[in-house]
Amino acid sequence: MKLVFVDIDGTLTPPGENVPPESAVRAIKKAQGNGHKVFLCTGRNMDMLKPLLTYGFDGVIASAGGHVVCGDEVLFDCPMTAEQLDMALTSLHRHGVFCTVEAADGSWGDENLDAFLKDQPEGNSEIERWRKALASNLGIRPMSEYDGRPVYKVVVMANRMSDLDEAKQQLEDQFNFAIQDVPAHGCVNGELINRKFNKGQGVRQIAQHLNIPVSDTIGFGDSMNDLEMIQTVGLSVCMGNGSETLKKISDMVCEPVLEDGLEKAFRKLGLI
Repeated sequence: MKLVFVDIDGTLTPPGENVPPESAVRAIKKAQGNGHKVFLCTGRNMDMLKPLLTYGFDGVIASAGGHVVCGDEVLFDCPMTAEQLDMALTSLHRHGVFCTVEAADGSWGDENLDAFLKDQPEGNSEIERWRKALASNLGIRPMSEYDGRPVYKVVVMANRMSDLDEAKQQLEDQFNFAIQDVPAHGCVNGELINRKFNKGQGVRQIAQHLNIPVSDTIGFGDSMNDLEMIQTVGLSVCMGNGSETLKKISDMVCEPVLEDGLEKAFRKLGLI
């Protein structure tokens, strides 16, 4: 049995969408029928990944590893403290960084984020996710309505890398600033992810829970927030539409998400 971990945006679905290609759904069902288990492994919170649960995954690594579920059992849950969130938002906003905060059951974004995103070029899966999420009104509320519930992750978007310097100085010992490849897309964007967790640790937690060696895990991703998953799994696959940096360190590169990449890779790897 193999444990297969699949990112969402840019891997399972086109960025920002909730409907996978039919070929991907078919491949996942066939793999499960052959005795393998398939898990979502995503930066999305539980609220934003909820539409994908209808496809019958065996568990979820959500919020970039901050919330891990296997079957119906929660294996790990680790929101940031209120003090950490306040420090992050204060320093980031002081330098004009646009932020969204993600709780398990909701997301809040700076009110002028949509205007900022409209000026960004296409091609970055995380930017596309937020652009489409805002355009589709997928439950992202104004930051002024944030009600203090526990937050797992802060997403940042800035015009310059230096805009993050103060926040890094204050928080880099506690948080990994997972920044997407910058030169190709212009906008500096990424996530503040608690060093207590990452997607790779989520893979290990599920593998240990199921008593499956990590060498029998396979991970599919497309962007730099998949790095720890790619570094952890027994066999790593980067999508053809993915980060050039991630491609170089992955064991395999498959066709893009809209060219039946998952199904072709599942077949090549003997999952189906």
